[in-house]
Amino acid sequence: MKATIRRATPNDIDSILVIENESFKNPFSKENLLYEISENPVSNFYLLESEQKVIGFIDYWVTFDSATIDQIAIKKSERNKGFASFLLNSAINLLKENGEISFFTLEVRKSNEAAKALYKKFGFKEITIKSKYYDDGEDAIYMVMGLV
Repeated sequence: MKATIRRATPNDIDSILVIENESFKNPFSKENLLYEISENPVSNFYLLESEQKVIGFIDYWVTFDSATIDQIAIKKSERNKGFASFLLNSAINLLKENGEISFFTLEVRKSNEAAKALYKKFGFKEITIKSKYYDDGEDAIYMVMGLV
């Protein structure tokens, strides 16, 4: 697998929107994504590229001594090839290099078995259920991983 990560820029928005719309039940709008890339002071929005094409992204927020995954997604045609693991591992390494981040957290749909398996593989632990967390009423599982 040959892939690299880099910070997203507003010029990447069309590629991001394709992945966003095929990955989420309630996708972010173009405006929401541009805010994450350009204006949100706690956002860290990275792209995963292979053969000069955007095939995935991760957006995580850093506040105080913790980071929270806002979104992670891989293009449908590129799933089950190890790219999500590569992307998540890269984000974890960036956070560890920061040296001030103690915890990495996230919410995941209770029904999203593939994502839960990925997170557990990296050492995220299920902490609690957030009842009716999503707009459609589905519960979320809150997961945490220690970084120190």
